[in-house]
Amino acid sequence: MEKFPSRRGFCLCCVRGIVTAAMGASLAPPAAFAEARGLVSLIKDSAAASPIVTHRLRNNISVLEGSGGSIAVLTGPDGKVLIDAGIAVSRPQLTSALAELGAEPITHLINTHWHFDHTDGNAWLNATGAKIIAQENTRKHLSEVQRVEDWDYNFLAQPPGGIPTEVFVREHSLKLNGASIALKHYGRAHTDSDISVTFPEANVVHLADTFWNGIYPFIDYSTGGSIDGMIAASNANLAATNDDTIIIAGHGKAVGNRVELREFRDMLVAIRDNVAALKRQGRSRDETVAAKPTAAFDARFGQFVIDPAFFVRLVYEGV
Repeated sequence: MEKFPSRRGFCLCCVRGIVTAAMGASLAPPAAFAEARGLVSLIKDSAAASPIVTHRLRNNISVLEGSGGSIAVLTGPDGKVLIDAGIAVSRPQLTSALAELGAEPITHLINTHWHFDHTDGNAWLNATGAKIIAQENTRKHLSEVQRVEDWDYNFLAQPPGGIPTEVFVREHSLKLNGASIALKHYGRAHTDSDISVTFPEANVVHLADTFWNGIYPFIDYSTGGSIDGMIAASNANLAATNDDTIIIAGHGKAVGNRVELREFRDMLVAIRDNVAALKRQGRSRDETVAAKPTAAFDARFGQFVIDPAFFVRLVYEGV
């Protein structure tokens, strides 16, 4: 497994350093996020300068890292199908990386959930001809102002071109470029809008932000996220994959496998149970953080902007 930092999404590995430099190391992560009101802008600045790394998988499916969450691309005669849009300031790098995959136009874009690092590029991709498909809660959240409390940030509604025009409730299927594409809604997980995207013939699945490979995940309670939902999604993902499945993660090591997915699920369960036990004892949130219920996992999963203390606070909120 790659050690972090390495080839990382949209350089979120740099965000930790940015936040520390901006505020000093004395603030606990939620306080640091609250003080760093320019954090989203700093993330976008990082994306503007980050290179795009391309991983070619199988059956004309590739993964692009470097702009927001991992972007999957299916190429073929029906045009390019993108899974997630990244951050708009990465357009020049993404355009170049997509051109290297072939001359086909971009015809379809699937949003795995509403967060800006997966949808900020919606409008420009739609302007080039991409039809946007998503779960109905993604369209809802992109159509109005959304406040994410843990980021102390209000996201404005997308312009009309950035709003998905084709939505579904639970499941949806497509047939493009000779490949079946199955979309399935999880319910409450990372948000209330998350979906998986499966390419069954290739045995490739994009789990987006229900799987953060090798790092602690963010859980967005502001729009329906849930630690129990993250665990339920992980169990569903394990049941739907096998040892030969190529598993695309939303963040962390982009191209993963079932062993790594199981390790992620086991970490979530253990920390959820540890935090719940401390909360039942009457420990406050800060006392629970001080008890270090993530200690057994910190060396593996804690080297990221969602550090152990921040993750404990997220889990505490949901148990």
